[in-house]
Amino acid sequence: MSYSDFHDQHVRLTMLRLLAGAPGYSANDSVLTDAVNAMGLVCTRDQARTHLSWLDEQRLVTLLKPTPTLTVATITERGNDVAAGRSIVAGVQRPSPGS
Repeated sequence: MSYSDFHDQHVRLTMLRLLAGAPGYSANDSVLTDAVNAMGLVCTRDQARTHLSWLDEQRLVTLLKPTPTLTVATITERGNDVAAGRSIVAGVQRPSPGS
């Protein structure tokens, strides 16, 4: 597995954790990009949208596009289980115990 694969898995877990703790379990791609970067992971807004699309395909989030340039993600029950470590999905880093 490449560094890029590990990085992508961590970004996806971070996004799920951020959404699990967000008011309404939702956030837009701009806020998520800033929050992921604040966690020490480098991610552009375009990359964030790609990760959100992947998470949507896995049924871990649902996406809403209120405008052509804004994507709003909401974590699903399945996504919340993955964020908490109760379920495992290939392509998302599994959280460490107790974190």
